[in-house]
Amino acid sequence: MQPDPNKSLAGGIATAAAVSSSLIFLGTGYSTALPDTRCLVRPSTPSCAVCSTALSLPPDRNPNYRLNSSLLIDYCLDDGTHKYILIDVGKTFREQVLRWFVHHNVHSIDSMRQLRGFCAMQIILTHEHADAVLGLDEVWVVQPGSDRNDAEQIPIFLTQFTKDSVAARFPYLMERKPEDGDEDARAVQLDWKIIEGAVDNPFVSSGLQFVPLPSLPASISKSGAGQLDLLILEANILHGVGGGHRKNHFTLHESLDAIKRICPKRAVLIGMNHEFEHHRENWMVAEWSHREGIPVQLAHDGLRIFIDL
Repeated sequence: MQPDPNKSLAGGIATAAAVSSSLIFLGTGYSTALPDTRCLVRPSTPSCAVCSTALSLPPDRNPNYRLNSSLLIDYCLDDGTHKYILIDVGKTFREQVLRWFVHHNVHSIDSMRQLRGFCAMQIILTHEHADAVLGLDEVWVVQPGSDRNDAEQIPIFLTQFTKDSVAARFPYLMERKPEDGDEDARAVQLDWKIIEGAVDNPFVSSGLQFVPLPSLPASISKSGAGQLDLLILEANILHGVGGGHRKNHFTLHESLDAIKRICPKRAVLIGMNHEFEHHRENWMVAEWSHREGIPVQLAHDGLRIFIDL
């Protein structure tokens, strides 16, 4: 019997009773987020079914409502305290905080402040595009500290190229002062950590080691089957062939082909554009999973997966 592909993966890797660390998907959409504003203000004929229905239900019950792709790692230490690692801070970060930090009770960051020499919140930026960095101006709302003069600096890991891009967009963040000079305003206090985007230069954030992967190796085979617990991979385009102006993005077919070659224990897809209707594509992916023996599912905003880190 095939499993229901639209059941949450929240307990699929481990149960909350067994471990307390988890991955919270703050956003699973592509750069414009969903619904795509263009489909609503300039409707086509026929209208875009996914974007037209994306506002029909509250986001916590509507997997077709997708904010910019972003992940919050909730890392539980042996003594039960938690650290948070935020991966990418895009244009929809404020909405992600309002929806999913509150929903998952991620509200105690301010009470943890400095813990064993680590800041309770750290940030990793994967690249310099708007859907990964334009929310940096809003990070101060989750920054530890009682006021703007007593704020703990948040370590932020990024390449020099990404930092240069951020500096051009937000020069006042480099100066750690509000843009408009308002004494009552607040700018996030960031501790810039330059990393090298190469596999032979791992870095450590909040006690976890991260290995940059600039591109997906094409020669991966099933020789490593079962060694990777969870693969999170983009599936940006439903139909067609990647390339041209979309050469940096995977089609669903390319994503599934990569998953087959890597052969993880489980895989989750993110970054879907408005061609993807969540339930319909999940059934198709479930059929593929049944044939290949690799559990794969489309993620949705707010999904929380408990995992042993």
